[in-house]
Amino acid sequence: MLMALTDGGDVVEMNDTLGTRARALRDAHYGSAITYSPKVFIPVTQLCRDVCHYCTFAKTPSQLSPLYLGIEEILKTVREGAAAGCCEVLLTLGEKPERRYRAAREWLADHGFATTIDYVVAVAEQIIEHTGLLPHVNAGTLSRSELKRLRPVAASMGLMLESGAYRLCAQGGPHYGSPDKNPFRRWLTLARAGALRIPMTTGLLVGIGETRQERLRDLQNIRRLHERYGHIQEVIIQNFCAKPGTRMADVDNATFEELLWTVTQARLQLPAEISVQAPPNLSPGQLGHLIDAGINDWGGVSPVTPDFVNPEAPWPSLEALRAATATRQKHLVPRLTVYPQYLQSDLWLDAAVRSRVLEQADATGLVRGDDWRAGISEAPPVTAHVCSSVADRALAPILDACLREEAVDDESIARLFTARGADIDTLCEAADELRQRQVGEQVTYVINRNINYTNVCQYSCQFCAFSKGGGEVASGRQAYDIDGEELRRRVLEAVQLGATEVCLQGGIHPDYTGQTYIDIVRTVKQVAPEIHVHAFSPLEIDQGATTLGMAVDDYLGLLRDVGLDSLPGTAAEVLDAGVRDILCPDKVSAERWLEVMEAAHEQGLFSTATIMFGHVDTPDSWVTHWQRVIALQERTGGFTEVVPLPFVSEGAPIYRRGQSRPGPTWREARLMHAIIRLTVGRVIPNLQASWVKLGRQGALQMLNAGANDLGGVLINESITRAAGASHGQSWAARDIEQAVQNLGRVPQQRNTRYHPVCAAHPVDAELQCIQLVTQTPAGRQATNKLIFSA
Repeated sequence: MLMALTDGGDVVEMNDTLGTRARALRDAHYGSAITYSPKVFIPVTQLCRDVCHYCTFAKTPSQLSPLYLGIEEILKTVREGAAAGCCEVLLTLGEKPERRYRAAREWLADHGFATTIDYVVAVAEQIIEHTGLLPHVNAGTLSRSELKRLRPVAASMGLMLESGAYRLCAQGGPHYGSPDKNPFRRWLTLARAGALRIPMTTGLLVGIGETRQERLRDLQNIRRLHERYGHIQEVIIQNFCAKPGTRMADVDNATFEELLWTVTQARLQLPAEISVQAPPNLSPGQLGHLIDAGINDWGGVSPVTPDFVNPEAPWPSLEALRAATATRQKHLVPRLTVYPQYLQSDLWLDAAVRSRVLEQADATGLVRGDDWRAGISEAPPVTAHVCSSVADRALAPILDACLREEAVDDESIARLFTARGADIDTLCEAADELRQRQVGEQVTYVINRNINYTNVCQYSCQFCAFSKGGGEVASGRQAYDIDGEELRRRVLEAVQLGATEVCLQGGIHPDYTGQTYIDIVRTVKQVAPEIHVHAFSPLEIDQGATTLGMAVDDYLGLLRDVGLDSLPGTAAEVLDAGVRDILCPDKVSAERWLEVMEAAHEQGLFSTATIMFGHVDTPDSWVTHWQRVIALQERTGGFTEVVPLPFVSEGAPIYRRGQSRPGPTWREARLMHAIIRLTVGRVIPNLQASWVKLGRQGALQMLNAGANDLGGVLINESITRAAGASHGQSWAARDIEQAVQNLGRVPQQRNTRYHPVCAAHPVDAELQCIQLVTQTPAGRQATNKLIFSA
């Protein structure tokens, strides 16, 4: 039988279903992942004023040389850790040694520091500046001012409670003579950290003389503290291991049963968002049982440094840890020192630290796992293909429903986005199977030309590197606004190059009205009556209708009558209010975007559906986005294709300010395409892989993850290039066809409506070498008004 603490403080027996409940709670929140932090362990100093009776970490000055590790030595070790894939630097030290040892005070003074905390701040600053790794500071009990000084240089901090039992500080107890182990001081430090919004780690040391009742009370007090401040990110349940040479050398180790019992109680007593951790090096051969008890995290594991607190217990290798984790059908997943929930706003981390964290984080707030960059990387990362059944058992019924082309709920789609390891391959294979059934073996493309008629824009979207204010010059690009003659020339050239479509988009010029957009369409149709005009996102439509004082559906009817054929799905970004409030707060709302698209469909104008992902979004926002697109498609049937657009970060203002991630990971890009096929493909069968964002090799790989279209040859693509992409302005039709044939698939030129086009490509060679200008000489002058003549 197990025990629990009632609200009245009494210990009561509970039945053996607690482990089952703990696992269910854990799995509901963390899915198939068991995390760990790849770290470098730095013992800044082992001097300590406390004399805990079980500790071998603390040393006297006569036992140490040097008394403090030097900054250059620390940086050398941290760089070795960075090369080995570490993300965290654990800075551990004894408590306030300068208050006990003159030698500590002299060393600090000689090096220009008044206190040990002053030195730790300097060390952390150097680590961030020179290595980019993230400090996690374990500096003991701290004053409010000390915590405030550490906060700007620490991604997270830690203070083990160990035990809240005051009696352990009495004579004969393990904490006798250790003033900093007074429970009040430790609770006070944890509370101060909460008030300062510092993500904190704490934990219990099991088997030092405390009782089960005391442990349960400590867990409940941790929960109450977290309920007040929300800052406890993880609780470590660590088993006491007696060490030779200590006063407790002859005390029995904590039993494994007590450790398991406490782990289970921690999972049951604490909120789900607090991780429960147990150190894997202290329970060799028993790791599967710790997973069964309810842990979701192994804590820090270092490939380059030992556990200086428990030097007799080496870390397991990552291969061994991964294998042990897999015995319970779990994936071993690296995480950052700060947990994901603290990345969603700027409240928890100093701006400079947060930018470093976002640089290393994926959409779930865990470690990115690859260095692929949308728009930049020439080829996707090489990943081993693993053929196996689904490791996450929860995915199997969801995949079965998708393959039956059934609608799945939000929770199911969100679970698909958690796939890792072999599960990713399984999802991509299922998506490829569904693609074969829905659209066959053809891979389509369209010969088109992008015409960006102006880059002057009155909006300030945080992701956009394309738009300019009037006359602004940045990165060598001047604000422009092409005239009617230049538009005609570009359309005529597109026709000569075999284009069946022109895609017309630009900034929202403050001088433009609804009549401007009407004139643009008329000009195109005068030059090329048969060419398909794919133009104007819901943002331009909304502006045009507003400036003319018209209802959106009436304005769309006017555009249709003068020759508009379809709408691009841009300006959608992510159809989630929280994301849009950060990315584009002054842009059309998600609801308005959907309203305009629905009105367009009702006017007989079809459109595409896009998503731009990999910045400040999360999988939950992706689910919201696609469920809204699906709902609209089920009403109107007006979307012809889906185009996922990985965020190209290099030139984006929000990224350059350190306020976004650097785009999606390759894992996320694969999952996005596969999950769209699995969930959206039943209502929108065409899925395009954007070679401009993914690179040509990346786009071709997506053809095995559910995609069936490579989009356009994109003569003169400029918006993605402005954001920093380097994949070129065009991809010749013959080269597309050859690449598709090399994959064993069937290339097919199409028009914008996805009807086949049977045409040769005599101008491909010319397309490869033609120099297409972006502005006329007149356009490079001070023309900030676009004039079209009928």
